Amino acid sequence: MSHPQKAFHAVEIGDGGDDRWAACARPLWPRAQEWMTEEGRTAEGAGRARALFETHMPELVPVLERLARRLDRPGGETFLTLAAVRPFFSGCTQIGASGTLLRNYDFAPDECEGTIVSSHFLRPVIGMQEGAWGLLDGMNDAGLAVSLTFGGRFVHGPGFAVPIVLRYLLETCGTVDEAIGALRSIPVAIPQNVTLVDSGKAATVFVGPDIPLTEAPDACAANHQHLPVPDDQERFSRTQERLSAVRAAGEDVAAMLRPPLYQYAYDEGLGTVYTARYRPAEGRVTYHWPDESWGQSFAAFAPGSRVIALGRAG
Repeated sequence: MSHPQKAFHAVEIGDGGDDRWAACARPLWPRAQEWMTEEGRTAEGAGRARALFETHMPELVPVLERLARRLDRPGGETFLTLAAVRPFFSGCTQIGASGTLLRNYDFAPDECEGTIVSSHFLRPVIGMQEGAWGLLDGMNDAGLAVSLTFGGRFVHGPGFAVPIVLRYLLETCGTVDEAIGALRSIPVAIPQNVTLVDSGKAATVFVGPDIPLTEAPDACAANHQHLPVPDDQERFSRTQERLSAVRAAGEDVAAMLRPPLYQYAYDEGLGTVYTARYRPAEGRVTYHWPDESWGQSFAAFAPGSRVIALGRAG
């Protein structure tokens, strides 16, 4: 079996006001442009994206403007709202417990940014960056951790790509309950499952353009929101199989690094790119692969780069 390689980078970007963030973001611009909707390229669409951002994420407007100036690309501010981007669909399995969030991120390796960022926009945050400043998962200095999975239904509506929503939650919320309260009023463009953890609570919620926020029966999630899952979807995604497996395994990193939770379907965009274990009350996260791990923390964030051979060694 051949194993794809993926470069991961850990970068300290501060408040985004110097060139450290821009040096990461500018090389992504060609791909970012491909993500933009046709509407977002128009003046009217750009105005709607800006208005949506101002309405739902007002605390981050100064950060948005600062980053857009540093990015210095036509349409850059509109892209950075992540309110005018095409939908993307991924795999993923995650489980939360009080004090611990454990997740697998399954996607096409070449399409995943692979940047671990330590930032201080409004407060200290560490996470896996996507969409230039959004997050696939992360934690803040208040002891809150959040993570996303695709909700499994191919519907799309007005709203944000969920990575910027996770960024907003970590910048402005300190507890699971605060974050769920904020999520209730933020429009999300496609169905997503969000798992949230603090020192006393863990929860998963279902959000999407066509449903109100709904709390899941436990703090686990794969890639469905409602039952029954269509047979063809289950054959492709194995979402119910993975959800049952993670419920049985609990917060076991070793189980996340073997099938059925660890997936090898890289050619279909559903291979496991990384496993992350957050302990937000301790301010620590460890990224795992079958043959390697990489720890980061608020107390000792270490910039650097690693090239990882995904999957098990041959």
